[in-house]
Amino acid sequence: MSERLSPAAARRIALAAQGFGRARPASVGQAQLRREIERLALHQIDSVNVLARAHYLPAFSRLGGYDRTLLDEAAWGRKRSRRMFEYWAHEASLLPLDLQPLLRWRMAEADRGERGWTGLRAFANERRAEAEAVLERIRAEGPLGASDFTEEKSRSGWWAWGDSKRRLEWLFWAGHITTATRRGSFERVYDLTERVIPADILALPTPTKTDAHRALVDRAARAMGVATETDLRDYFRTGVAETRQAVLELAEEGLLLPATVDGWRHPAWLHRDARHPHRITARALLAPFDPLIWERARTERLFDFRYRIEIYTPAKKRQYGYYVLPFLLGDRLVARVDLKADRQASVLRVQSTHLETGAPADTRGELAQELTEMARWLGLEAVE
Repeated sequence: MSERLSPAAARRIALAAQGFGRARPASVGQAQLRREIERLALHQIDSVNVLARAHYLPAFSRLGGYDRTLLDEAAWGRKRSRRMFEYWAHEASLLPLDLQPLLRWRMAEADRGERGWTGLRAFANERRAEAEAVLERIRAEGPLGASDFTEEKSRSGWWAWGDSKRRLEWLFWAGHITTATRRGSFERVYDLTERVIPADILALPTPTKTDAHRALVDRAARAMGVATETDLRDYFRTGVAETRQAVLELAEEGLLLPATVDGWRHPAWLHRDARHPHRITARALLAPFDPLIWERARTERLFDFRYRIEIYTPAKKRQYGYYVLPFLLGDRLVARVDLKADRQASVLRVQSTHLETGAPADTRGELAQELTEMARWLGLEAVE
């Protein structure tokens, strides 16, 4: 039988699954951060730094002020203290190490030229010797970034790539190298995978593609609580047929339970272990790439909140601003604010604020408190 859920119940289930069902901890250490990393299963990486880099913000939204060096150490620290690795999952992502075996099928497909951007696939075939020469240079010299190659020195921007950067990115897609650290303006520095990923992770058996998809869909369902098949597919960007088969198998095992959410056009799936809270008392600013809201159609279904990022929209055509964060209060998105960290003046600048229709009377006061906490976390002295 299909469980019937009201939109409010589905919203609370989704919020609890994403870590908004409990009060923020009094202090945040490695243990609290590790639980958050495991719960979300990935943190999307983005180059925009007008406020803070995207991968830092989900932990702040759920845990409050924390030492960002904890996340740096988990992502790019010493080998024995690493908890995460970089790869293409939901876009460029930081993922818990135990997901590395579950993505080896994707690396193998890239190695065969079956995956990755069209401009990179030649390095799997007719231009493979060029990529292998870069691999040998890293093997001999140690970690290297694109700027260590002569032709790249005059280039800037994520997509202003020369051939050396393309070779590096194909090697990254194919799993031969991974990110050892980041430097300067957040440049990737690559090293051999076996010199970065702990040996016990690399020693784990490689699951079949079918088994890997089943595990990935299970992780996605745990992270979302209740979701449509399309939602589940989007989380790790898995294929249509593979996701559908995984859903059917997980349903047969009893890990996914059929559900109907009033107002949703498509059937939903409820994870067996999802919490069903009667009340959510969260307060959080959400980054544009937060996993709670990154899939805009799901955001509309859950919150009746239409959200688009306007970074690439000409300034005169923007409706709300450049880097706009929705504001979560209780179990609703009640406002949106366009924020900028003015580091030179040590000010968190609120460039615009828009309240949603029906926002609670205390929205501005609660938002002011959250902005003050964010400014403190970012090391800024004031909110203006």
